[in-house]
Amino acid sequence: MPALMFRVMVKASGYWGDAIMSMPTGFLDYEREVPKDRNPRSRVHDWKEFHKHMSDQQLQTQGARCMDCGTPYCHTGIEIGNTVSGCPVNNLIPEWNNLVYRGQWRDALNRLHKTNNFPEFTGRVCPAPCEGSCTVGLIGDAVSIKTIEEAIIERGFKEGWVVAQPPQIRTGKKVAVVGSGPAGLATAAQLNKAGHTVNVYERADRIGGLLTYGIPTMKLEKHVVDRRVTILQEEGIQFITNTEIGKDLPAAALLQQFDAVVLALGATKARSITIEGSELKGIYPAMDYLNSTIKSYLDSNLDDGNYISTKGKNVVVIGGGDTGTDCVATALRHGCESIVQFGTVARAPQQREASQNPWPQFPHVYTLDYAHEEAKAIFGEDPRQFSVLTKKFVGDEQGNLKELHTVKIERSIDETGKKIYKELEGTEQVWPVDIALIAIGFEGPEATIIEQLTLATDSRSNVKARYGDYRTNIDKVFAAGDVRRGQSLVVWAINEGRQAAKEVDKYLMGSSMLP
Repeated sequence: MPALMFRVMVKASGYWGDAIMSMPTGFLDYEREVPKDRNPRSRVHDWKEFHKHMSDQQLQTQGARCMDCGTPYCHTGIEIGNTVSGCPVNNLIPEWNNLVYRGQWRDALNRLHKTNNFPEFTGRVCPAPCEGSCTVGLIGDAVSIKTIEEAIIERGFKEGWVVAQPPQIRTGKKVAVVGSGPAGLATAAQLNKAGHTVNVYERADRIGGLLTYGIPTMKLEKHVVDRRVTILQEEGIQFITNTEIGKDLPAAALLQQFDAVVLALGATKARSITIEGSELKGIYPAMDYLNSTIKSYLDSNLDDGNYISTKGKNVVVIGGGDTGTDCVATALRHGCESIVQFGTVARAPQQREASQNPWPQFPHVYTLDYAHEEAKAIFGEDPRQFSVLTKKFVGDEQGNLKELHTVKIERSIDETGKKIYKELEGTEQVWPVDIALIAIGFEGPEATIIEQLTLATDSRSNVKARYGDYRTNIDKVFAAGDVRRGQSLVVWAINEGRQAAKEVDKYLMGSSMLP
């Protein structure tokens, strides 16, 4: 039991919460602890999530480390220096940390669901900008916020506390949501809660968008998505799969059949690579590679062979982001002969550089992600090559990729935000390669619906709709998530889906009680 407890008032997202600080010296008395991961050499032989779990006692101890700061930056959700600081959905983190410390798990779950529809997703795949802005991180290791978040929601499912709660009254208004990723699901969940009838259209054969096809099962097992979709169905949301708006169903038909339409299609148009040799066989977009594996795994445990296999291949991943990292992990599970990942950015420092990357910005420091840890365990080194620019691909007489030419660079960004690459003389290198996976980002949303509805777009081809308002230039059409803001985090998608739902509710009813 704590020696001293005192009451403080914290303001979070317009809500005044009456909280009790867990332990005034908890952050000094206890070390940060996170769940152990399964052995990297053994986990590459399956497709299960790689995290283990912590005991209730360990989690309560971690909750005790929360300082319940007077100004808790962990839930501010703002962007500083082109990076997010704090939680974009404004989770009431100090409150549920304290409730876990006191063993009040159901109350903690209620607090968590006040701001986040899907903590089982963010607790697994969010990079945890909340931890980057944790006040304890100024002098030590941040509170294990993400770990506690996942534990709360999993406890809720285990105890049967997470159940369908259909609205008692229906408004008679009908809304179409296009896209079933995190933005679309959050929009649908909130609008259904307000009593509107919601149809969600998904072009794939399964609901979930990038949660299903995009994020490998090692990070997010798909039964986690399915159980939440089942609850949403029980609450009254209708999901329509294998239906691409603009092709299988004209976009204009939605305007005729529904009182409002929310576009949450994501930003799925992959950026292509246009260097010499890019037409060779063996060069694939990263998402084609990842999604073919995920679908084959879900359909047949890979027995059908309907996926791009890298078994026994020398693989190069071009792109240093999360998508590229997921390609590394997938290639390892296929049984690749070798793996290397190229990125144009320099290797991050071991410690946060306060002058360039001050708190509460997200700390940009050198770490081994799960895939890099696995590659190092198998091949003996981090697979990443930093500050590398791919110059050209070379093929054999049959048009198959056989090698890749690179050069080391110094990358800078000019005053307009344009990336400048200075090649370093004498650093040219040739790499043997059988398969190259292109993970250099996304250009924006696919244009079919945008063109059919004559929607205005911004300079990056995203649908133009002001943040916080979400209305497009076409009456009763709204846009939220990556289709509006460009490729971003799952937690930002949930944020925008929730906010867009509130604006749609206002549009339909004149006012809204949605949070």
